[in-house]
Amino acid sequence: MLKPAGRFDVHDSIKEAIVQTRTIRTMLLLVLVGAALLLSGCGGGKTVTRMETDTTVDLSGNWNDADSRMTAETLIVQALESGWYGEHRYETGKKPVVIVGRIANKSAEHIPVKTFVADLERALINSGKVTMVASAEEREGVRAERADQQEYSANATISAWGREMGADYMLLGEINTILDREGGDEVKFYQVDVYLVNLEDNTKAWVGFKKIKKYVSRDGYRP
Repeated sequence: MLKPAGRFDVHDSIKEAIVQTRTIRTMLLLVLVGAALLLSGCGGGKTVTRMETDTTVDLSGNWNDADSRMTAETLIVQALESGWYGEHRYETGKKPVVIVGRIANKSAEHIPVKTFVADLERALINSGKVTMVASAEEREGVRAERADQQEYSANATISAWGREMGADYMLLGEINTILDREGGDEVKFYQVDVYLVNLEDNTKAWVGFKKIKKYVSRDGYRP
């Protein structure tokens, strides 16, 4: 028996509408996916550029590797050109023996002090004008190795006890900052003070400092 013509047309129209709706949704989904892929490929990714390690780049205005390196080099040049060095060479006929002690970070900013200490040691050693001895922490590791040699190494290769070289001077210091902020702009001022102490009588043989001032602007303005 045949169905009425009117009822057949209504069902047919509904099915056609459903198919068209699904087709439109699929097309919209494909367009959105394509747009997302296009955007991610045109500038949303990360770009990494290698640079020379002595290149100075300031992104945040915080203390960075360039500040550490240049401050250490400046301070060591100051120290070795000061009067204490010539007096020591004249009185002893030898290069002074130096150890780098505690450099305190007294700023509110996180500053990797060990990196700065390493830069100071590097500048001192590379100057060729002083003899550097290991820090207290480093000496513990060396002594543990020496103790191990006494038990396990051949007699001809054992390092003897009691032959460590004592330092004549210890380099100490601190890092301080002053921050002046207004709106999105700020001025960062760093002052690094270091002093060389005679380990025999606790007198300060030399005092030096290095200042760094940075203007950080959020709108690109430069004073």
